[in-house]
Amino acid sequence: RDDSQRSTLFVEKPQSGTVSVGGNITFIAKVEAKDLLRKPNVKWFKGKWMDLASKAGKHLQLKESFERHTKVCLWFSFIQEQSFNESLKINDAGELDFSGLLKQEEPEVDVWELLKNANPSEYEKIAFQYGITDLRGMLKRLKRMRREVKKSAAFAKGLDPAYQVDKGGKVRFMVELADPTVELKWYKNGQEIRPSAKYIFEHKGNQRILFINNCTMTDDARYYVTAGDEKCSTELFVRDPPILVTKGLEDTSTYVGERVELSCEVSEDDANVKWFKNGVELTNDPKSRYRIKVEGKKHTLIIEEAAKNDNATYSVMTTGGQSEAKLSVDCKQMAILRVGVDLTVRLGQEIHLKCEISENVEGKWYKNGQLIEASDRVKLYHKGRIHRFIIASAAVDDEAEYMFVPDRVSLYLTLVPRFLNFGRGRPIKIWAIFSFSDPPKLHLDGLGENNTVTVVAGTKLRLEIPITGEPTPKVMWSRGDKVHGRIRAETYSDSSCLVIDTAEREDSGPFRITLKNEAGEDTALINIKVVDVPDPPQAPNVTEVGEDWCVMTWEPPANDGGSPILGYFIERKKKQSSRWMRLNFELCKETTFEPKKMIEGVAYEVRVFAVNAIGTSKPSMPSKSFVPLAVTSPPTLLAVDSVTDTSVTMKRRPPEHIGAAGLDGYVVEYCFEGTDEWIVANPELTDKTKFTINGLPTGSKILVRVKAVNAAGESEPRYHPQPILVKEVIEPPKIRLPRHLKQTYTRRVGETVNLVIPFQGRPRAKVSWQKNGSPIDKNQINIRNTENDTIIFIRKAERSHSGEYDMKVEVENLVDKATIDIQIVDRPGPPEVVTIEDVWGENVNLSWKPPKDDGNAAITGYTIQKADKKSMEWFTVIEHYHRTSATINELVIGNEYYFRVFAENMCGLSEDATMTKESALIAKDGKVYKYPIYDDFDFTERPLFTQPLVNTFAVAGYNATLNCSVRGNPKPKITWLKNKVAIMNDPRYRMFGNQGVCTLEIRKPSPFDGGTYTCRAVNELGEAEVDCKLEHPSDHPSQRKSWIDAWVWDIVS
Repeated sequence: RDDSQRSTLFVEKPQSGTVSVGGNITFIAKVEAKDLLRKPNVKWFKGKWMDLASKAGKHLQLKESFERHTKVCLWFSFIQEQSFNESLKINDAGELDFSGLLKQEEPEVDVWELLKNANPSEYEKIAFQYGITDLRGMLKRLKRMRREVKKSAAFAKGLDPAYQVDKGGKVRFMVELADPTVELKWYKNGQEIRPSAKYIFEHKGNQRILFINNCTMTDDARYYVTAGDEKCSTELFVRDPPILVTKGLEDTSTYVGERVELSCEVSEDDANVKWFKNGVELTNDPKSRYRIKVEGKKHTLIIEEAAKNDNATYSVMTTGGQSEAKLSVDCKQMAILRVGVDLTVRLGQEIHLKCEISENVEGKWYKNGQLIEASDRVKLYHKGRIHRFIIASAAVDDEAEYMFVPDRVSLYLTLVPRFLNFGRGRPIKIWAIFSFSDPPKLHLDGLGENNTVTVVAGTKLRLEIPITGEPTPKVMWSRGDKVHGRIRAETYSDSSCLVIDTAEREDSGPFRITLKNEAGEDTALINIKVVDVPDPPQAPNVTEVGEDWCVMTWEPPANDGGSPILGYFIERKKKQSSRWMRLNFELCKETTFEPKKMIEGVAYEVRVFAVNAIGTSKPSMPSKSFVPLAVTSPPTLLAVDSVTDTSVTMKRRPPEHIGAAGLDGYVVEYCFEGTDEWIVANPELTDKTKFTINGLPTGSKILVRVKAVNAAGESEPRYHPQPILVKEVIEPPKIRLPRHLKQTYTRRVGETVNLVIPFQGRPRAKVSWQKNGSPIDKNQINIRNTENDTIIFIRKAERSHSGEYDMKVEVENLVDKATIDIQIVDRPGPPEVVTIEDVWGENVNLSWKPPKDDGNAAITGYTIQKADKKSMEWFTVIEHYHRTSATINELVIGNEYYFRVFAENMCGLSEDATMTKESALIAKDGKVYKYPIYDDFDFTERPLFTQPLVNTFAVAGYNATLNCSVRGNPKPKITWLKNKVAIMNDPRYRMFGNQGVCTLEIRKPSPFDGGTYTCRAVNELGEAEVDCKLEHPSDHPSQRKSWIDAWVWDIVS
């Protein structure tokens, strides 16, 4: 939308404002929301790119509210101690996008113009300030953007030179076409863009719009759109979200020579952060005094030895914020621990002045305020905290006031003046005046509890123990009762060092240090504790395995490395792989763990790492390989198959879910009703879906259950829902004759006959067969009987196998019978005689007699062929002809023809044809044809049914039809009867007649529609009847339920 359309939504626009530094300012925007479908989105920006939502806090507060009675949305921006200008916009998608840019009072900065006009040395600084990650690529792309774009005839409005969007945001490209019918295609780095959830295309009149959702760094690329042969391009820059300073710097005070660390935390790991000292950037140059350390989100500036010139304001800057702090470096206050005394010496004697201060710093000696330099005569010594001034031979000029001034002190410390008086009287014993005697002392204040020093194995230990005493004491280190030769000691006048170059666990224990001089002795025990990573645990044990999980346990390591075990890491891998995968990223505190999400049927190994404060141990030995396997689901459809006086046969279906472990078999168990003792019926697994439990007492009741077994164990049992009575039940015989066998079963000669007829009846049903009333010859027909069905099998059918087959099933005194009509058909023989009845013009009239052998099937037609006597090549004239006489037309005059006829039934044409004995000569023009004289033919005929009705078995839920064919002249009147009662105006029946074919349709017959149906035909010469029986499924008990369901459904319909 243009700006005029955008402005209509605002009830009140934010107003530009100015405020003095330190003041507060508030911006308010109001939008009428009654016509908006959802709440608008709000964004505040500083400059062009900085999203102020990340800066909200004490300094900047962003609020919103909604006035329900006026339907107005309000947004507040409250800014403390700053001054801004304000503007807002509404995006083209129709939602309010308050991308108004908060800008400082200075003119708005265009980053592209800034880069174009800046010195190349400033590119990196500008890129960091505005969040540009790929500066080099951006400069190349900007160079392409600055090329002059030719005016396009296809694009009324092209793309902007560049677009920028935040990572995760949405960008919109729009072009306007001069001709809306031109085909438009969008490309990214030369690859055509297809519509998807990420790339959405829109058409608005002549405008063509591309939306890119959820932008990532891979979307930072060159895009162009083609319209015909013309192209318009742009650049899309995806900007990483600003890095925020989550924990700022803190003001710090320290002393000269101390180590200083200034730390801050940012919102992202390993982010790009710049450090500044008084506005000057600090680099991580190895030669620099400043070292920058990065640990994830924590960034630290380190100064090893602070100096006075390190007093400054230090700041840290990210793309989304900054923080600063002041560092104050002061000189340490020092104290004089020991000074010399006034000395009176004789000429030529040694002058020895000694001063001890609290810190080990350099210093200068002064004589009457004049700096004293070391020379051959004057010796200056400094060791540790003690400074000495020695003149080997005193002279008259050495009488003066001497002063010592330490370096790096906040104020000068002047020693109490000492005057040297050269006595002219009685001599003084100089050695008693400046010689000191001080008992030795160990200073262990810096050690831990019980004088314990902890060192990590593999590192160097240099333990410095300050010592005092005059004269300098003798130091002796020992371990136990004797001095340890592998560990060395270094002794100085003011300290003694215990040095272990590479600490080992065996170095742990008490070390004794002893000081001795002529004034006394001091001793102390120092406990050295060498800590190390723990030993690896023993190989874990897998105690339980499931479908995709296992339970593992292990013992803690024998040695914890001197530091308590904090937890364990667990890894797993496939047995055939060498790649281990970490399973827990938080320490496991227990010695049990349950790995999950493994693949069933794949072998795995697991191992354990122990972790203490020092680090992680080596891995344990892998566990024994194991395979996650699951037991199967319970078997399904457990039911009783048969019951005798001493046995019960159960049947079941396989489990729904078997899994990778497969299925080894089933266990069948039973218990007698009233007991809880389950008895295994099959000691060995059975893989059959039926199993007979034998040896049961007659009349007892048993409960049965079945379990599926595989390598993972037994499944949950499947119970039979009710107790089973062990007693044989007589079931009357019933033949379940298949539907297709209720009519004549037809097969061709040579085909296989394989009929399966199921039946029921218990116990011990007896089955017998007869053909046409005589026993079946088992050498020609195979009969096989089972408990539930009987099979009649003929490998190669012959016509002699046709006939009626009677089946009888007997159970004790109960009998059921069924009859199957089998018809074996073959191709027919040729017609008997073919005669040329007459020849006239171009026509020949033929007649013939039907064949004697119809192939055991009705003759369906004849095929007539002709042949010229000269060539005797046969050509088919008529096919599928039904009558026994025919007229052949359009013969060639002057030719002489022979004719032959093939008979045809359902198996095909007869193998041979019957040919006319004489030929037919087609006479040429000039001969007069003498027409024969025919008597009038009497076409009258009494009704005669050419196709009778057939007994029919109705199918539940479907219409039943009865068909027959009749002929007669005059045309007979057709009447349908049911049980000798005429069917009149009954909507359940429909009667049709077409070309002599009569049809009665019974709509979804019910049990009451069964009976005898008659078709009666009547004309002037007489009448004829034909009848049949209609059976309904309800006549059979097994079909009664399905019929009732269909009947109820019919009523509901």
